[in-house]
Amino acid sequence: MLILLSLLASFSLFSLMAVGGAVTLIPEMHYYVVESHHWMTGQEFAALFAIAQAAPGPNVLVVSLIGWKVAGLAGALVATVGMCGPSSLLCYYVARLWQRFHASPWRRAIERGLAPLTIGLVAGSAMLMSEAANQHPSGWLLCAASTLLAWRTRINPLWLLAGGALLGLSGWL
Repeated sequence: MLILLSLLASFSLFSLMAVGGAVTLIPEMHYYVVESHHWMTGQEFAALFAIAQAAPGPNVLVVSLIGWKVAGLAGALVATVGMCGPSSLLCYYVARLWQRFHASPWRRAIERGLAPLTIGLVAGSAMLMSEAANQHPSGWLLCAASTLLAWRTRINPLWLLAGGALLGLSGWL
């Protein structure tokens, strides 16, 4: 029961900090479940993140998988409710206020500041997951190649996921 309460409290707090989505808080989640509570290894965390990203649906699925790994189905439900509930309520009330001040210069200034902040948080999350998932130079090479392909081409990310899976199945990684 204490684990469920801890998951609910922590993910409720994460929810209110998730500017740009759950992915921006991957370093905090990693610290919470891997380094602070030792509920899983860094590699298990990276595997759950990869599964959540490969699955169709919102990127908040990683939270459900973390909760499931920590405390089964109840953990998945509690973590998901904690991650989605508070931020949904906050958005509901802030959206009304945000629309009221749609021509305000401070609103535009906040929006200009949040975009690069979100990009930085996503990049920080990417580096943490790269460190956790890449145990060999071949993993770093695949990471760099997929980053370049995603950045410089219009290739569908599903092809990149399929290629990574095939390389993993072949034993290259």
